[in-house]
Amino acid sequence: MADFVHLHVHSEYSLLDGLGKLDDLINRAKSFGMTSLALTDHGAMYGSFKFYLKAKEAGIKPILGVETYVAKRSRVDKEAKIDTDPFHLTLLAKNAHGYKNLMKLVTHAHLEGYYYRPRIDWEILEKYHDDLICLSGCLAGQLSQLIQNNAIDEAEAVAKKYSDLFGKDHYYIELQRHPKISVQEEVNSGLVKLSRKLGLPLVATNDIHYVDPDDAEAQEILLCVQTQHTMLESKRPLSMIDSP
Repeated sequence: MADFVHLHVHSEYSLLDGLGKLDDLINRAKSFGMTSLALTDHGAMYGSFKFYLKAKEAGIKPILGVETYVAKRSRVDKEAKIDTDPFHLTLLAKNAHGYKNLMKLVTHAHLEGYYYRPRIDWEILEKYHDDLICLSGCLAGQLSQLIQNNAIDEAEAVAKKYSDLFGKDHYYIELQRHPKISVQEEVNSGLVKLSRKLGLPLVATNDIHYVDPDDAEAQEILLCVQTQHTMLESKRPLSMIDSP
């Protein structure tokens, strides 16, 4: 597994969602012989500095990133039932300048775009995209959502838009495989077709929220706290994400 790098990783700093502690994530990556590891917490970079120092100390190359929330309209639009469900998008810093741009995006998201979630929009992404690598996101990403809705032409247009902004060598269509999610294979098939048609590169990620399979129930409890459900409810949010 030394040649594989996890590029979509949530730690305990993904509040009420991620369970993995930084030390545990880094140690697990090292035990697999991996030389690099990313941190992409939800909408924030609270753990980035500690992660950088701990990873360097362990001989792991840290890749700093964030899983951003992208407003479906503008970050300043805050209307109930319309603007409460933003898309997800994975951004990784290529270098120090990219890291600074990540911080600017996250700052705007919290100070201007916060509505249930800290949200960015296309306007500030255009302004602060330099030296960032963009992955299309998980099942909550715009491409995946459009494919699920069979809006293939719109998905193509969105992919082209992002590719034009970041460049074909800095925009990747993100594939994940989580057996508990039945729609995942259908979405992956659509994403692969999109990649081939547009000539865009693919990247395989795993939406990591904890380290060991035994942590799944604890992560479900976190999700219940976040979404105001209980573990006794049959329709509660399941821990659908696999461990590394």
